[in-house]
Amino acid sequence: MRTYLDHNATTPVRPSVIEAISDALAHAGNASSVHVDGQAALRRVEQARRTLGKALCARAEDIVFTSGGTEALNLALHSAVTAGGAGRILISAIEHEAVADTARASGLAVEEIPVTPDGLADLDGLAARLTRWDAVADGRPVLALMLANNEIGTIQPVAEAIRLVREQDGLAVVDAIQAVGKVPVDFAALGADYMALSAHKFGGPQGVGALVMACNAPSARHQRGGGQEKGRRSGTLNVAGIAGMGVALDAAVAGLGDFAGLAVLRDRIAAGLKAVAPDIIVLGEGTDRLPNTLGIALPGWKGETQVMALDLAGFSVSAGSACSSGKAHGSKIGNALGLDADTSRGFLRVSLGWNSTADEADAFVKAWSEAHARARPEHTQALKAVS
Repeated sequence: MRTYLDHNATTPVRPSVIEAISDALAHAGNASSVHVDGQAALRRVEQARRTLGKALCARAEDIVFTSGGTEALNLALHSAVTAGGAGRILISAIEHEAVADTARASGLAVEEIPVTPDGLADLDGLAARLTRWDAVADGRPVLALMLANNEIGTIQPVAEAIRLVREQDGLAVVDAIQAVGKVPVDFAALGADYMALSAHKFGGPQGVGALVMACNAPSARHQRGGGQEKGRRSGTLNVAGIAGMGVALDAAVAGLGDFAGLAVLRDRIAAGLKAVAPDIIVLGEGTDRLPNTLGIALPGWKGETQVMALDLAGFSVSAGSACSSGKAHGSKIGNALGLDADTSRGFLRVSLGWNSTADEADAFVKAWSEAHARARPEHTQALKAVS
């Protein structure tokens, strides 16, 4: 029997979502068609749009459905650059590649905001850069910042950062993909122009996401075609996926209290691993984090090797973002935090989900401890001698 502890990569689809998707798939109808079947499909889409708006403190009409979080972020940055008069893009050193790579491909200058040792975007560094901002030479700033880090779960000071960039008439793109459905998210309170989310991170299906756009946010189509989504994103709407996304977010928001309780299991795992390997570093420890996310770094035992050993033992975890798996240069956040190469390569992420249990947490500690004893026998013997 396998134990799945890689929920930040994707989390299992909730039973109520499977039911909603199956029901939608059982009915024909293109949401752009004017006949009865098409309008029935459209009603499913608009119900989901209203659900998302209510859950995110946003206007339903400001929500644009996409194929996922990456497309949503691409659309946001494309709009800011093409229609927003952007001059430079500011990103933190720990942004997901969906932001970092898109920013680099924009043709604009991209500047990195450093991060603190706790894994937070450095507001002092951002403020210092904006104080030196030259509107003529630098143009309009665009800030792209994640709300919650995907590798160690640190909650970023997004609202404060946006207030700083607003002083220079800047635009703000928020990557809320890891945060939505795990902690309360208030689009209006953040003050952002754009915010991206993805259904499969909170119990919805893969292949569907959304971009929330403030009513006055610059908008430019990234893909052309039939003019769906009020001309903001062309393409036939994924009715079943969108319906499932709405049901998933509704369930996730209703269960935020239970999800917050996962912090107990997260810390229980951390304590268990530290008891076996005291040289483990828990990244972001002591900082406000997603309750389900544990990022550790252990010198002398590569993260990829840990993943393979645990996979053989029946546990699914990761050595960082799923989109960067297979890369042997250490974790992105480990490198950004200035860990030495050996420690950064020893990064492992354990991410719990809406269906995780205490028994699974305890079983993971046992399996990791056994794998550690095999991989580092000299370390284990030293510990026994000390105890």
